[in-house]
Amino acid sequence: MPVLDEAAGLAAALGDLAPLRAAGAQVVVVDGGSRDGTVAVAGSLADRVLTSPRGRAAQMNAGARAATGDTLLFLHADTRLPANAREAIDRALTAGHAWGRFDVTIEGASRWLPVVAAFMNARSRLTGIATGDQAIFATREAFEAAGAYPPIALMEDIALCRALKRLGPPACLRERVATSGRRWERHGPVRTILLMWRLRLAYFLGADPARLAERYGAHRTAR
Repeated sequence: MPVLDEAAGLAAALGDLAPLRAAGAQVVVVDGGSRDGTVAVAGSLADRVLTSPRGRAAQMNAGARAATGDTLLFLHADTRLPANAREAIDRALTAGHAWGRFDVTIEGASRWLPVVAAFMNARSRLTGIATGDQAIFATREAFEAAGAYPPIALMEDIALCRALKRLGPPACLRERVATSGRRWERHGPVRTILLMWRLRLAYFLGADPARLAERYGAHRTAR
């Protein structure tokens, strides 16, 4: 779990993972330089708490290196797994998939959020490309064969999925993770969707991820 200034909701997020820890799963939290007490909150609720250079790709790669399991799952701090997540992943791996993702539900007040989630799930199923909100998982062997997350500032999930697709198709699980709609609601779902489409198109056309991250960051901080 990569985190940055997530102290307010982190206890609840990690608490939800307690049954998985009790069943033998290892929870690794990787902080990217929080200043709000995130590391202290994580200390008693995770198996390991690490620090790394800021950036989801760097943080998730650090967590993967530190983890001891043969299956890796990358979970955002504002995303909750379904109760049967472990069983669903086990079924997918037993069926021969080396990686996959979950369908997603986006929580929030906007009536557009179920529409956004439906399009995300359909697009992912059609293209085999997942977003980080969908809790991407992979065997360690597949993750390492794909080259891990590339050291880019944005679109690291898309780049990883493209590399994993060369190894085999994803398991597109219909079990749903629930993720926060905060970034859609902050600036409006339609505006945020259009921005993400433009950024994705620019990335596929070869734009520099660092420049795209600047545009995304400006959008997030705009008032």
